[in-house]
Amino acid sequence: MKKSILAAATVLCLFAPAAFAAGPQQGKFSWSVFGGIDQPLSGDVHGGATAAVPDLGPLNPALAGVSAELRIRSRSHDDIYGSAMSYGMEFSYGINDRSEVFGQIRQTQADEGSVQVGGAFVPALSTTLPVRGTFSDYEALTLEAGYRYYFGELGPARPFVAGRLGATRTDDIRATFVIPDAAITIANVPFTEAKWSVSGGVDVGLLFPVSEKVSITAQTGVRYVADLEGDDAAIGGLGLGSINDTGKRVSYPVSVGLRVDF
Repeated sequence: MKKSILAAATVLCLFAPAAFAAGPQQGKFSWSVFGGIDQPLSGDVHGGATAAVPDLGPLNPALAGVSAELRIRSRSHDDIYGSAMSYGMEFSYGINDRSEVFGQIRQTQADEGSVQVGGAFVPALSTTLPVRGTFSDYEALTLEAGYRYYFGELGPARPFVAGRLGATRTDDIRATFVIPDAAITIANVPFTEAKWSVSGGVDVGLLFPVSEKVSITAQTGVRYVADLEGDDAAIGGLGLGSINDTGKRVSYPVSVGLRVDF
């Protein structure tokens, strides 16, 4: 998907017509729709921790009286979810022929992810058993406002930069933890709560005129979403209540869009 979007942007650069004016006009509105990918750069879905479990019996009666030490390592958004899909719409208002303000609504989605999150050291066996975690879909709704500045024409296109600030509501995330070799499963437990967090970013891109009122945009940049709120209802009793006190996401989007000026 990422390669397809980059290829589309390259084709636009080579073949988009340059006969029409592009960009904002003072006192005029525009509307855009867009879609693409959002690739994580940094930020963890969960942190790391070490916690002693004196008795595995409550998790598997066959292991009553057997102790273990959970050794959980941090795992990033890229480890668990990889690239997310992102799409939305935007309204903008021209301040002059070089700048505009805009408001945007955006949805970001990634399918559930599964990864080894650490191990359970069992002294009685002198071995460490793998612990796997599966995390539910990542879904986030973003509302942001920003300012965009356009430069002069660059061949058939017009480059721009933008800054944005707003809030993102990330849906609650649930998790399933499994120790296959010990027949232990902690299924579908709360991990993070649904929460609004501060978000923002910067963009760079190109606008390609197609007609007097229609343009194509291609852009990338950096996005930031602040920490989520951990839900310790299930994992707190295992001594892992600290691992979900994170969740921030830094990513770069690659998107193409259709813009209509009024």
